Amino acid sequence: MAKPRNRATLDALHFALDRNSPVPLYYQLAQQLEAAIEHGQLAPGNLLGNEIDLSTRLGLSRPTVRQAIQSLVDKGLLVRRRGVGTQVVHSQVKRPLELSSLYDDLEAAGQGPTTQVVRNETVPAAADVAAALGLAEGAEVTLLERLRSTHGQPVALLCNYLPATLLELDTARLESTGLYRMMRSAGLTLHSARQTIGARCATAEEAARLDEKKGAALLTMQRTAYDDSGRAVEYGTHIYRASRYAFDFQLLVRN
Repeated sequence: MAKPRNRATLDALHFALDRNSPVPLYYQLAQQLEAAIEHGQLAPGNLLGNEIDLSTRLGLSRPTVRQAIQSLVDKGLLVRRRGVGTQVVHSQVKRPLELSSLYDDLEAAGQGPTTQVVRNETVPAAADVAAALGLAEGAEVTLLERLRSTHGQPVALLCNYLPATLLELDTARLESTGLYRMMRSAGLTLHSARQTIGARCATAEEAARLDEKKGAALLTMQRTAYDDSGRAVEYGTHIYRASRYAFDFQLLVRN
């Protein structure tokens, strides 16, 4: 009898567990399972089988396998379903810290981004928005609010402000491509940005939109982007699900 596709996918993986390493075996297994999910070897919907099968196959105790699986359940990468077993939910989005759009980064990573435009309207600039864009308080700006998802699951709620006369932003096009891509198509050259990253807990409204529990951890980002003439062309305040999203830094020694 042929093996189910999900089981065949798991059986094709090789786990290199070093029993002489000071790194706990559960952590080694969890890291290798997470890497398989991140690289697409285990896709959303794939089943891991039960703990008895895994422990027998790998020569590990059931508590060790259970601890490895639970660590990935806690990260939101796996879910236990009654009558189904342990199932891959999604991989965490790891985004390089550079001047690029979330849409482009997700698309390049094969994450299949989708966008729901919640708001696309002209509003008077509040004091913080006006200061970021170098405009007078109350000047007209375009407000965009979008919900970005991958694999049918929300990842981020994006709020962007642009000078009202900068470019025409069609809602249908915004739902099929990224904002920075539209800006480049309009002849704007993005040159630099000032960005601040933080964290806080989700409000009830934010949690409902992002399919999280109230009080869940969120990553926050504020960014002001400038074109090649030094003009501020976009100010964004974004929130991301910490369970599904991370910023990836490369740090260099300054001599």
